[in-house]
Amino acid sequence: MPDEILTLAEVAQLLKVADKTVYTMAQRGEVPAFKVRGQWRFKRDDLDQWIEQKKLSQRDHDKPDGGHG
Repeated sequence: MPDEILTLAEVAQLLKVADKTVYTMAQRGEVPAFKVRGQWRFKRDDLDQWIEQKKLSQRDHDKPDGGHG
């Protein structure tokens, strides 16, 4: 489903973390999110892209040269 909108609890389940973790990440701008009448919402496409970016950045970070080269 394109442009699927997820709730905080759904994102927590997707990422397999606590609701509070997702809430804190959203407040800090660490995960793509927006508010609807005071409640956090997450666009699935944005999350998928964010996850891919995290995977790439982690892969570079894990290289023996620290991702420099």
